[in-house]
Amino acid sequence: MKIALLGPIAWRTPPRAYGPWEQVVSLLAEGLVERGVDVTLFATLDSQTKASLDGVCPQPYNESDDLDGRVWEALHVAHALGRSGEFDLVHNHLDWLPLAFSGLCRSPMITTIHGFSDPRILPAYRRSRSGFVSISDADRAPGLPYLATVHHGLDLDQFPLGDGSSGALVAFGRIHPDKATADAVEIAQRAGMPLVICGPVHDEAYFRLRVAPFVDGVSVRYLGNVGPSERADILGGAVALLHPLGFEEPFGLSVVEAMACGTPVIGYPRGALPETVSHGVTGFLVDGVAEAAAAVPLAVQLDRNEVFALARRRFSVTRMVDDYLRIYSDVTEGRTPVLGDFATEPYSQSLGVDGSQWHREHSSCRDPGRGA
Repeated sequence: MKIALLGPIAWRTPPRAYGPWEQVVSLLAEGLVERGVDVTLFATLDSQTKASLDGVCPQPYNESDDLDGRVWEALHVAHALGRSGEFDLVHNHLDWLPLAFSGLCRSPMITTIHGFSDPRILPAYRRSRSGFVSISDADRAPGLPYLATVHHGLDLDQFPLGDGSSGALVAFGRIHPDKATADAVEIAQRAGMPLVICGPVHDEAYFRLRVAPFVDGVSVRYLGNVGPSERADILGGAVALLHPLGFEEPFGLSVVEAMACGTPVIGYPRGALPETVSHGVTGFLVDGVAEAAAAVPLAVQLDRNEVFALARRRFSVTRMVDDYLRIYSDVTEGRTPVLGDFATEPYSQSLGVDGSQWHREHSSCRDPGRGA
């Protein structure tokens, strides 16, 4: 089987630090190669992979002021689809843009939807010739032809069991109202525990007004955008991961990374968290700051070995690769007829609600290609 993985180019694959889409694509590519699959990864040309690497973008556009992401994503997609006839299947991880040109793809296409940036992009999905994979049951839009839900997997060797010895809580992810970083600060203050914040600043005003005033290097420390080699130490050393949310999160890689280290999660029950966190076993799902602070001493009492073991059963890269191989076989062997034109209804009818209502109920807002 010859598979083309059409990856994002906002960051390198795998990313040096932040880049959840790129991280998942990298793990999938390497896992498929280990199974003997002939994989070509379309990514930035500085990417690192055991698959065949191809592309046109020399480096991530988020790391260069000279590269316009809109231009280079278009060139990237055009280059990959120009080679599409060489493969048994094209697996798209680049959001809506390849879907707009999916009629030019000369082999079957499936698309993993890593989250919807805005309901206005849905016409590209509705009019495409692609089957879709959701990364959680919660992150499904009405009317799309989903093949399956495949939860992300991890390279579990990178996440050994931690002991929580730092004595601190941690908030891990982009600094943005979506991630409710300011709530994490207040939760830690109410719980009387230090907080470590990690992640890139995606909303400068929010960081300046709601987070930075509390960063004193003692009760609240901000470590910036930490790389993969530091993630396990920080997450495993934490007493708990605080994961309050201001949006319906499509998945939440840091949640499963923390649990893979044995670290329990305290989060709001929005988006995929009820699918990934087992309440009372691997963490607690709570409503609001006060309940989250009250859950901290309960989380400390959870069995970290049980958190560790359950995460390994559910979120391994082996399981993720198995899931995708089943989908590839079903599509390429004709058992799943998904590759028609699904634009049979007007946009508003296909949603079943107006765009603003859909956005309020379902929004996973972020810039395409930036990750959740």
